[in-house]
Amino acid sequence: MTQHPGELPGTDSGGRDLPTVPVGAPPAEPPVAPPVAPPVAPPAGSPAGSPAAPPVAPPGGSPAGPPAGPPTAPPVGPSAASAGAPPAGPPAGPPAGPPTAPPAGAPVAPPVAPPVTPPAGPAVGSPVAPPVVPPAGPVAGAGGGSVRDDGAVRTDGPVPPSGETVRGGGDFELAAPDPRAAVRAEPPAEPPAGTETAGTETGGEVPEGVCVACRAGRVDGDGYCENCGHAQPRERDHMERELGTVAAVSDRGLRHHRNEDSFAITECALPDGRPATVAIVCDGVSSAHRPDEASAAAARAAGRVLGEALPRGTHPQQAMHEAIVAAAEAVTALAREPGADGTGPDAPHGGNSPACTIVGSVVADGLLVVGWVGDSRAYWVPDDRSAPAARLTEDDSWAAQMVKAGLMNEEQAYADERAHAITGWLGADAYELEPHTAAFKPDRPGVVVVCTDGLWNYAEAADAMARAVPADAAARPLHAARVLVGHALDGGGHDNITVALTPFAPPHPGAGSS
Repeated sequence: MTQHPGELPGTDSGGRDLPTVPVGAPPAEPPVAPPVAPPVAPPAGSPAGSPAAPPVAPPGGSPAGPPAGPPTAPPVGPSAASAGAPPAGPPAGPPAGPPTAPPAGAPVAPPVAPPVTPPAGPAVGSPVAPPVVPPAGPVAGAGGGSVRDDGAVRTDGPVPPSGETVRGGGDFELAAPDPRAAVRAEPPAEPPAGTETAGTETGGEVPEGVCVACRAGRVDGDGYCENCGHAQPRERDHMERELGTVAAVSDRGLRHHRNEDSFAITECALPDGRPATVAIVCDGVSSAHRPDEASAAAARAAGRVLGEALPRGTHPQQAMHEAIVAAAEAVTALAREPGADGTGPDAPHGGNSPACTIVGSVVADGLLVVGWVGDSRAYWVPDDRSAPAARLTEDDSWAAQMVKAGLMNEEQAYADERAHAITGWLGADAYELEPHTAAFKPDRPGVVVVCTDGLWNYAEAADAMARAVPADAAARPLHAARVLVGHALDGGGHDNITVALTPFAPPHPGAGSS
């Protein structure tokens, strides 16, 4: 059923309650007008429904029905035209005597519709609904934040970014659909036998050219569905990849207009044949130029270097250092190249050059190596949750510097508006590059979580991250990565979210270790 304005509770401009119409109530039948000879103005106080009377309630003080004595003749002149309208001043009440007939031969004035002034209060049973004055504040269901009848304000919904609404110019434009909800609305069909599924994006679950929201309409050249009008997710809005021992998920989030994160995951073998697993996560600096290109270039370069250095026998910690240096060079090179959108190159040392942060992990031969620059993080979460989890990285940020210098405690530093201002990044205009690396040898099985601040903002402490990681993360890393992305989206999804999980198993007792 359709909701009409008269069905919404509210008050008029004078503070009086508006009458409400029950949902689905049949419309009131209009009164039947009696046949009248020439269209002349009715006498003052004629009943509502007369063909010449304007559809308004009788003014205060006028009789509810016809006058006690029938008029001898219809009044004429300007006063007759306004007989049924509310008087400008106080009502005069019924006429003192019957109206007199017009002079013989005088022309009869045609009825003139007077300006309608709404009465102070709507008359019950009036054939025309009184004008509805909307109540102050937003009405439930009017878009954006909504006010319920009990006065509670809901502010936890996603806020559509500027310019990300469906075209049409209406007052209630639709925000672009959540790509995760769209592509997961139905379970994907089983792929044909022999089809490679590792490394595919979720957009592949819907046939190419078909809307991921309604799954029926065709997508036009501008990326909108011709059937339901929803904007379609871009390739990087939501990405998933899973290999045998590592998985990663990246999502645009609920507030950003694009995904500026990127990741790379790799499996390779050491010279003696033992496996090694690599996970790289990069976060583009939004205030820089072309941050999405910066994160993608850094992730590709770091993943390539690690995938080549480890099989050659390079120590994992040294390989991680070389990978971060190569990632920095790849981002710096973007400042001298035109952008993918056709924009010109940036100044190598100044301007607003492309920039990003990086964090990575290598699990090989019972050794866990992490490396980073910026404020993306790595966590260690043991399978036995009674054992403590640990944060393995230290942010290159203003807040971390204040805490390290002893000028603030951690709570004070991260409450400051400057807390997430980074002091280290990859890019042409970065300070002197100082890649951080660390090596660990955990004595129990667990998972390594590398992520951007789009996730750890909602699980900052190590124990909070451990609570968010599913108990079966080591056996189902892709599922666990999806759960962590969902945790950030449930928290508000204010930033892009990227996370990679790598299970870790310590070497068997007595086994050799490099």
